[in-house]
Amino acid sequence: MEKMTSPYKWGMVIDLDRCTGCGACVVACQAENNVGLCDKKEISEGRNMHWLRIERYWVGEYPDVRVRFLPVMCQHCHDAPCEPVCPVYASYHNPDGLNGQVYNRCVGTRYCGNNCPYAVRVFNFYQHEWPKPLDNQLSPDITVRSRGVMEKCSFCIQRIRRAKEEAKGEGRQVRDGEVQPACAQTCPAEAMVFGNLADPRSRVARLSRSPRRFQLLEHLGTHPSVFYLKGGGREHV
Repeated sequence: MEKMTSPYKWGMVIDLDRCTGCGACVVACQAENNVGLCDKKEISEGRNMHWLRIERYWVGEYPDVRVRFLPVMCQHCHDAPCEPVCPVYASYHNPDGLNGQVYNRCVGTRYCGNNCPYAVRVFNFYQHEWPKPLDNQLSPDITVRSRGVMEKCSFCIQRIRRAKEEAKGEGRQVRDGEVQPACAQTCPAEAMVFGNLADPRSRVARLSRSPRRFQLLEHLGTHPSVFYLKGGGREHV
């Protein structure tokens, strides 16, 4: 039987020259995906529910030192270390190149989180609550996760599916730039570019071929779908 292939391979390019570390992407991700809020007590215990974090690093030598910011989310690896260790196949690779997470299948072993070299998976230790009127902000397009499951960035898969369904109804493929995760949509500096890496003419595919590109922990051979652009210039595409 011939294996079916998808015309999509979703990926992201992040220009570190543009990122200002404002944190708008973190807040947008939390609001869009019903990510639980950790209070002061949970933070003191080392709990954190964010699907996206901003790492800081410094370049140059004293006194000419500059701070840089590095947004880190699930890298949606082609050869993902999280997938083969899940005993119930809650972590899987979908045809569009995304690392999926089936919440109602997850039993909370945390093997996937321990095997992820990027530390981008979080474990839901508590039954998070949204007191009124904060419950009105919950998105009906995505599950509100319960205690005991692993969570992570999904590139806002609910938006991707909506765009694919609309495109299918019109007998076409998703247009370049038609679907954007909450983080990319909200970034005021437009540092994040999302799109279909399988389309060589898409903006994200062209930026991924930049001489400034690099991937986190490339030597591990996980082949992430997130590319970063080093400082030192900007492509106009």
